[in-house]
Amino acid sequence: MLFSRSRERATAAPAPAGPAPRHSQPAVAGIGVGAGVVDHSMEVSNLHKAFGSFEVLRGLNLKFQDDAITTILGPSGTGKSVLIKHLVGLLEPDDGEVLVFGRNMWEISEKERYELRTKMGVLFQDGALFGSLNVYDNTAFPLRKHTDKAEDEIREIVMRRLAEVGLDSSERKLPNEISGGMRKRAGFARALVMDPSIVFFDEPDSGLDPVRTSLLNDLILDMHAEHKGTYLLVTHDIRTARKVSDYVGLIWKGKVVHYGEAEEAFANEDPFVRQFLAGESAGPLGMD
Repeated sequence: MLFSRSRERATAAPAPAGPAPRHSQPAVAGIGVGAGVVDHSMEVSNLHKAFGSFEVLRGLNLKFQDDAITTILGPSGTGKSVLIKHLVGLLEPDDGEVLVFGRNMWEISEKERYELRTKMGVLFQDGALFGSLNVYDNTAFPLRKHTDKAEDEIREIVMRRLAEVGLDSSERKLPNEISGGMRKRAGFARALVMDPSIVFFDEPDSGLDPVRTSLLNDLILDMHAEHKGTYLLVTHDIRTARKVSDYVGLIWKGKVVHYGEAEEAFANEDPFVRQFLAGESAGPLGMD
């Protein structure tokens, strides 16, 4: 069997791309999204980005399904992490639109972009923890920076998130005192601490052995089943994509060459899609 998932979903399978998603993302209070709901929490249209003479994104179009885990795959240097930076509002496109909660990220003020980011969580490759702060203070950082919550309330939220990722007994340890897998879990706890509607994972399995990668994938599935939301993963690991994905998108040469349900992707007969997802040497993708 080409596609398998290690554990059952707590929610029904999402609808195919095109029809309405499982449920529409509500307008976000306080950021002026406007009346009603938007069809997709995130979408990019005709997205172009170049660095000098190197054109990374070449008219990329994607609408991400809400309440689903989407994995973006593709060869190195094809623009996967650049896409995340656009969605977070860290990079401005040369052309095209980046819509988050129905707002064009570059037709709003920096203050409004900042407020939008409070509805997002990001797990970076190595957790991106502050080296001088312990696990507890790293996790509490977004709450202290973006909210007026009292320390008692912050502690209740932080310890709940740390317990969810199995780190409630490691709250006082510094990042250099814990393993790489634990740093990833601490970064995941911090990404969830603001109860975000969108969570980004930039190479979450980078640097992990196969067993810890599988355990992290289980954690991603568990947290999504518990909290819902729109999860977007960027990875090179096909096993991760098989295990966690509701949807799979493949980017090549700055464009989307496939986007659809995961089961469909792993059964796809397109030469590039088949070669990449099977990890075969024969096919259109070479070393260049």
